[in-house]
Amino acid sequence: MKYPSVEIISDCFIKPKFFSEEAKNPTYLSPWDLAMMSTHYIQKGLLYPLPESKDFSITTFLDDLKDSLSATLTHFHPLAARLATIKLQNPTSFAVFINPDNSPGARFIHSSVNLTVADILTPKDVPSIVHSFFDHHKAISHDGHKLPLLSVQVTELIDGIFIACSANHMVVDGSSFWHFFNSWSEVFRSKRKHDLLDHISRPPALQRWVPEGCHKMITLPFTSEDQFIDRPKRSLLRERIFHFSTGSLSKLKVKVNYECNTTKISTLQALCAIVWRCVTRARRIPREQETGCRMAADNRKRLSPPLPETYFGNSLHSVRAIATAGQLQDHSIGWAAWRLHQAVVNHNDKVIREFIDSWLRNPFVYIVSRFFDPNCIHIGSSPRFDMYGNKFGLGEGLAVLSGYANKFDGKVTVYPGREGGGSIDLEICLMPDNMQALESDEEFMSVVTC
Repeated sequence: MKYPSVEIISDCFIKPKFFSEEAKNPTYLSPWDLAMMSTHYIQKGLLYPLPESKDFSITTFLDDLKDSLSATLTHFHPLAARLATIKLQNPTSFAVFINPDNSPGARFIHSSVNLTVADILTPKDVPSIVHSFFDHHKAISHDGHKLPLLSVQVTELIDGIFIACSANHMVVDGSSFWHFFNSWSEVFRSKRKHDLLDHISRPPALQRWVPEGCHKMITLPFTSEDQFIDRPKRSLLRERIFHFSTGSLSKLKVKVNYECNTTKISTLQALCAIVWRCVTRARRIPREQETGCRMAADNRKRLSPPLPETYFGNSLHSVRAIATAGQLQDHSIGWAAWRLHQAVVNHNDKVIREFIDSWLRNPFVYIVSRFFDPNCIHIGSSPRFDMYGNKFGLGEGLAVLSGYANKFDGKVTVYPGREGGGSIDLEICLMPDNMQALESDEEFMSVVTC
């Protein structure tokens, strides 16, 4: 299907409403942040129905969004800055940090497209036009030296509104991204009802974590950008969202725990296990070939002492379970789920600190073409993030959708189901032939609700 173009109506920059003394200082980055230098921006957004009320004004709505965004950036001021680099000699190295000076702020775009909500939600696959609802298309985090660290794009549909955020991955991880989004929604509601611009229920903890004894400004031993910047051309992918109801997931969890004679395997671990097995089968990987399932793990609570839940920045790691394709097919789903459970349980303070110590001795940047194994699946995001609680006076969102960023064959993004109750949506990206095989996999589709 040929889609109409998205038309840009207006474009401006939004600065924090107030600047504290803290906001005037540089923000130095942690090893977790610096490792994200070559990853895409995080791109997530919500599709809403257009209000039926005759009193609704898109002009007033946009003004309220801008004003509440400015108030929210007062608390999340690093998102209104830019990246900066200091180059050092003897030995040659450089340091990257968040610089509040000379930044116009976060970008705010108003756009429109001649499409309906049904045009977006009815197709089996996520329409490619959705990528145009996000700014910073194909941008990587290092581009934050010239591009805004946060860009909001609000797109009018014929009968809907899409609010999209593109946030630099050196500044936020998924937890921080949704913390900001939730706070923006909270400020929007407070402003309209109570004019409270100086308070949010969960202020961010902005001080970045580094191990004791480590200098707050970490230097990287690179001599040129070619050593850490990668912009691979992505193969043609199909992107489809599969829904898993509370009931379906409950049955799956009971099944895998029974197979392992335990009660410890979580719903998400059980679901990831069946996806790992069925995608491996859809890819027709040889039995002797090793495969893996990587899951994003939040380090905040795993450190000792733990970081606050409101820690603003990257604090995540990828844990991995491995098995040959033959082992996945010969054993039960419970067997695969238990391997994932063990990988998560074993990710503790000791493992995290060993990783950081190793990284500090030999810093590296995640590069998709080197880091991501084509025989693995990679699970990102979390059903625990509050996505549908962001209402902006429009009611509950109809769907959570993402942009082009950080997608490749085998990428799986986890969203909470719209109806709540523990339901889950998975956005799965696969090569077309592999997606077709997955859609024909009886084991996988028996768990899918729609």
